Amino acid sequence: MDKTYNHKNSENEIYAYWESLDLFSPEKSYKAREKAELENKNDTFSVLMPPPNANAPLHCGHATYAIQDIMARIKRMQGFKTLYLPGTDHAGFETQVVYERKLKEQGKSRFDFDRDTLYEKVLNFVKENSQMATDQLKKLGMSADWERLTFMLDDHVIDTVYNTFEKMHEDGLVYRDTYMVNYSTFHGTTFSNLETTHKESVSPLYYVKYALKDSEEIITVATVRPETIYADVAIAVNPDDSRYGKMVGKVAINPLNGKELEIIEDSYVDPEFGTGALKITPGHDFNDYEIGQKHNLPIITVIDLEGKMTKDAVDVSGMYPKPARKKVAEILEDKGALVKVDEKYKHSLLADYKDKREIEPLPLPNWFIKMEGLAEEAKKVIKKEEVKFNRPLWKKEILRWLNEIYDWPISRQIVFGIKIPVWYDIEKNPDLHVTFIDQKGVSHDGKIENLLKNHDLADIKEGLQKLIAPIGAEYEVSRNPPGEKYIQETDTFDTWFSSGQWPLTTLKYPNNKDFKEFFPTDFMDSMWDILFFWIARMIMFSLYLTDQIPFKNVYIHGAITDEKGKKMSKSKGNVINPMEFIEEYGADALRMGLVVGGNTAAKQTALSEDKVRGYRNFANKIWNMARFMELMKEDFGEKVPLYNPENYKLALQKEDKDLLKELEKTVTKVNEELEKYRFADAGNEVYHFMWHTLADEYIETVKDRKDKKVALSVLDHAYKTCLKLLHPFMPFATEKIWQEITEDEVPLMISQWPKV
Repeated sequence: MDKTYNHKNSENEIYAYWESLDLFSPEKSYKAREKAELENKNDTFSVLMPPPNANAPLHCGHATYAIQDIMARIKRMQGFKTLYLPGTDHAGFETQVVYERKLKEQGKSRFDFDRDTLYEKVLNFVKENSQMATDQLKKLGMSADWERLTFMLDDHVIDTVYNTFEKMHEDGLVYRDTYMVNYSTFHGTTFSNLETTHKESVSPLYYVKYALKDSEEIITVATVRPETIYADVAIAVNPDDSRYGKMVGKVAINPLNGKELEIIEDSYVDPEFGTGALKITPGHDFNDYEIGQKHNLPIITVIDLEGKMTKDAVDVSGMYPKPARKKVAEILEDKGALVKVDEKYKHSLLADYKDKREIEPLPLPNWFIKMEGLAEEAKKVIKKEEVKFNRPLWKKEILRWLNEIYDWPISRQIVFGIKIPVWYDIEKNPDLHVTFIDQKGVSHDGKIENLLKNHDLADIKEGLQKLIAPIGAEYEVSRNPPGEKYIQETDTFDTWFSSGQWPLTTLKYPNNKDFKEFFPTDFMDSMWDILFFWIARMIMFSLYLTDQIPFKNVYIHGAITDEKGKKMSKSKGNVINPMEFIEEYGADALRMGLVVGGNTAAKQTALSEDKVRGYRNFANKIWNMARFMELMKEDFGEKVPLYNPENYKLALQKEDKDLLKELEKTVTKVNEELEKYRFADAGNEVYHFMWHTLADEYIETVKDRKDKKVALSVLDHAYKTCLKLLHPFMPFATEKIWQEITEDEVPLMISQWPKV
């Protein structure tokens, strides 16, 4: 053996060795164990890999995939026919954002291309970079069956997604409606409530007075958005607010456009906010929308999908809201309608979760899934613990969300994703709103009936960028155009709609052999932040389509922070690149530093470089133990027999018996901890036994033993047992050592798991 363990050489060498034997295949590893006359079970064990973005480098959170790999390696060694199933996500919105940044560097934007051309460009970009994620996962030691890898835009995935949508449509679970959505004018798409966050802001609060019709009276409202006054449809006051009781039922005059606004009562209005009077703008505020629905008020929008003021905002048409806000304030002041401005008003702004850019509440046509019935079925299996969670907290949280569930808007106004298979007849729907780019690169926008006066339908289809159909539009659900005069919906499915079917698409539901053999899967690992996004939806989809749960056990791990417990961010300069840690310390050290050195079951787990470095030293320690053991065997000069308790029953010394007793306790404890998914406790049991009991104590006694045959045999047995226990945590170093100290042709990764 070399004097020191070199992880840089060994890890690549060992992974290539595993791949050359094709042992990540459940069939091949099962047969290899059978050939070696190891115990095989009649049961399968399957783990699904949460799909990382196909075109992006891994971040520290992906190092938690070691948890899945640990489970797969243990079950493989226990004789289960084990499938660790990998995949990559198209990550529609995120991927398109990355590509749009690339376009910006070239002086271009998404608006320069029709949707089909842009889709192909993004897809080619993904394909060029698609190997990145899988290569890095291999460096982490993931023992996944890469021959079975699924990409979220594979044909069989799209087919399954279309089958599900068609079935849901037939079952009356799909509907289309105008809905107040979280719209990003920057990204050009909607976000679900789960995909939004709030950020604190200091903004001017404008106090604006409205004159009452045929009266000298005025009513003053406070607003941070005077530019939306053009879209006001009423003024509301609290019914218990005595200041305004006599004004209810009267009419106020909009100071910008002169329209009449009824003064109404609604208990939502907070008498303590501003003046206690609230302008109602259902087209640009969620709460106003609810009030508008309750009082049958009209909906007016004065901001379009590109984020600009519409022609209804006559004085600021074509401007973006922020400059329009200043302009409107000037207009109001000139009219004598601006009472005062509080420049230091603190409030909370709605923003998208990705870039923290402001969200514009807008009423848009959207495709929805009715969720109540689906949620009820999911609640049943969770309450019965047919799907078990590693902590009661997560069971409680997922049930809370399912109890408060709303219908799910599944359409997104982006290009890179799975198109919604819906078509509109242009003759039956002359008011389709269409945006397209002609062959000269000129963009055209308007109703289809007007555009067809100057353009051919074929040219419109070829250059199509966006289509918005009115709520009453007639449509047909079809994967192919029902006729020549049809245009397809340009919205794509929310990424979670397709990834929610991940257990089905990866196993190629419903007729593939893998689906019949490995479904339901056994173990699912995920971070808590997508408990609702993903875990809940996978359960609902699976029950809806198969009447079965998608997985039996869910392990929810925490967010990875820096060693001080701070969230990693580029601005703080504390982002840890897992590939840099692997280069410096090795994948084994990173896995141990995270899974054993931290507490992955907590909501946050710190990743300490000192701990990773410490486990690199541990890898060197166990290498030196093996080397020392081999040198002692050489000095002994005879072949050391394999340990057999029957042969050595009478010859064992007290220190041998004590060691074997401690080894038995360690094996028992490790198995107990792993049954409870206490990975850190299990890893620490092996670590402490090897470092202290074996290295610090027992090996020292062996040096002076006269009966070295017995002592070396016991040492060899204890050490190899520990290698097996440690292998799922530190697969590279343990496999490399195994090759050095055994003549066994059976790789460590499929050797027999220790049991008492």
